[in-house]
Amino acid sequence: MATPKEIFEGKIKERISGDPEKAKSIGAVYKFNVTGDNGGTWVINLKDNPGVSEGDAPADCTITVGSQDFVDIVSGKLSAQMAFMQGKLKIAGNMGLAMKLGQVLGG
Repeated sequence: MATPKEIFEGKIKERISGDPEKAKSIGAVYKFNVTGDNGGTWVINLKDNPGVSEGDAPADCTITVGSQDFVDIVSGKLSAQMAFMQGKLKIAGNMGLAMKLGQVLGG
């Protein structure tokens, strides 16, 4: 099973670099605070210089989610909407931008 780090630095980074114009069309910076085992903080820049980096930075939308829940959302085992309704996924900042995340995460 993939770790959040492998997902951010592999799958998501590849998706962004494969279609940087689509990434730029979203026009936002997302910060993910992944808690628990294999957690960490990653920033997905979908503005001027699309990419993924580990570490903290200012963001338009911040998502806080547990490590296992994040893996389940990306793999399709758990819908992001269901995780949000169950309190497993928390959003700070621009809620509208959170709705666009499926295009990036593969949902």
